Amino acid sequence: MLTSIKPLQQIAAAVQDGVGSPDVLLPPGASPHHYALRPSDVRKVGDADLLYWIGPDMENFLPRVLGARSKPSVAVQSLAGMQLRHFGEDSHSHDEAGHDDDHDEHDHDHRPGSLDAHLWLSSVNARVIAAKMAADLAAADPANAARYQGNLKAFVGRLDALDARLKQRVAGIAGKPYFVFHEAFDYFEAAYGLKHTGVFSVASEVQPGAQHVAAMRKRLQEVGKTCVFSEPPLRPRLAETLTAGLPVRLAELDALGGNDPVDSKGYERLLEKLGGELVGCLEQL
Repeated sequence: MLTSIKPLQQIAAAVQDGVGSPDVLLPPGASPHHYALRPSDVRKVGDADLLYWIGPDMENFLPRVLGARSKPSVAVQSLAGMQLRHFGEDSHSHDEAGHDDDHDEHDHDHRPGSLDAHLWLSSVNARVIAAKMAADLAAADPANAARYQGNLKAFVGRLDALDARLKQRVAGIAGKPYFVFHEAFDYFEAAYGLKHTGVFSVASEVQPGAQHVAAMRKRLQEVGKTCVFSEPPLRPRLAETLTAGLPVRLAELDALGGNDPVDSKGYERLLEKLGGELVGCLEQL
């Protein structure tokens, strides 16, 4: 089994536990929004018995090579039962927090109304994805069907416990202000009752103008003590300029779980870490 990104690989690892190990296309640190496929990647895509990806709203480099595949490919964004979000649904999604529309042409589409494809950060969606994987694996490998279904049931049980744990964990920081550089966490926030105050969305190759930076700094000054979260591996060059001399803490949220080992508990660790990073920064305000 091949997955496009690591969070899907972690869900697959929970379902395949004790039977097999899923493979992943993107190396750690690579952006699913604009990855350049190597010839070896194209071969990998062609050879995989089962392939899972988020869909054209995320890995826009994949559709052109998927056409050559004869084996099943599943775009999980189109599975029945998925709870999908669209940008601009909530009043906080695109406010006056210096949202920059000068995205470079490689950047993915965050326009109001477009699909928010970071759908793996909802454990509800992880359950749907895992159920599909378990069914597909059971059909492809009937000898281990009971094992896949047992793993799925255990995974769902662990997610129920995780949801309760995380809701309790973040309860103390609900309402504390924080900002993100990349609007990637709305699914996670919606699940556990959190909301970012604003988005400092900047194209990776473009430094915003002085006027824009001044407007963003003014927003931070108005809010006072706050956290600003970037995503590894790169902290935007703007981060230091924006926060210099202000009571602002810089921290990271990793939506892809880049450095974590892949195993049956990997997906839970991804969500647990996000909760931990948010709480760790915000409870110190």
